Amino acid sequence: MLIVVDTNVFVSGLLNPFGPPGKIIDLILSRACRMAFDDRILAEYEDVLFRPRFSFDREQITGLLDLIQLTGTPVSAPPLHVPRALLIDQDDLPFAEVALTAKADALITGNSRHFAFIKSHDVLVLPPKNFIERYPFGNK
Repeated sequence: MLIVVDTNVFVSGLLNPFGPPGKIIDLILSRACRMAFDDRILAEYEDVLFRPRFSFDREQITGLLDLIQLTGTPVSAPPLHVPRALLIDQDDLPFAEVALTAKADALITGNSRHFAFIKSHDVLVLPPKNFIERYPFGNK
């Protein structure tokens, strides 16, 4: 299964490894899910996950990012032309562009409403809990 994961899911999963976002990280680590990404997404992950306020273990984050790059699918996504009125957060655009270009099975985010502009496409936008409930391997 090919997924795109918003940064907020990683933050939540690292803060609480036993909730749905933590289970999504487990699915990535176990390679049950493969991630689509581009350089912009990796840069955002690094920027956010290495922030001192989170105090995440640097080796753990580096290992996660390395795994994403080694096992994931790099994507070169063309720009989407989204009217500003529909785009709640400009930083969300790379995630939508990669999900659509890669034809990902799901874009997983804690901010589903930020991605309302892609709901007419063939990519499911799901909060972590809904993703885990929807796919049977998520309950293992």
